[in-house]
Amino acid sequence: MGASVSQEAAGPAPEPRKKTRRFPSITRDTARPEGGGRAAAGDAPAPARQWPMLTVLGLTGLGLFLTALDLFRVGTVLIGVALLAGAVLRWVLPSVGMLAVRSRFTDMVTYGVMGLVIVLLALMAQPDGLEIPFLEGILHFTVTN
Repeated sequence: MGASVSQEAAGPAPEPRKKTRRFPSITRDTARPEGGGRAAAGDAPAPARQWPMLTVLGLTGLGLFLTALDLFRVGTVLIGVALLAGAVLRWVLPSVGMLAVRSRFTDMVTYGVMGLVIVLLALMAQPDGLEIPFLEGILHFTVTN
């Protein structure tokens, strides 16, 4: 008897959602990327839990600082190396915290390609840059068109 009284007080049961053809699969929640868990135990302080991301950000910050100190080539190579280190960390570690943005494969490819491009362009920068024929052709094609 008590159950029926509390059910009446709560009001009628909500109607089930109607399925529409217009938006058949609306995303209700976003899953965490694989490997997006903490890199250290939950009782560790926040910086220790996110050490992979802090490592990549620290190397990138150091590269930007060196670039600001007029060490352009060294700084930009360090930025590219930081992204390559992010790709390696994403590949090797099971949990990397906030370094995991997408799927493991997509993160590795994105970090790796961007890191490699930055390193190659930094090494090609003038004066006394490396001459990589196919990259030089691509660069001239994009700048002149």
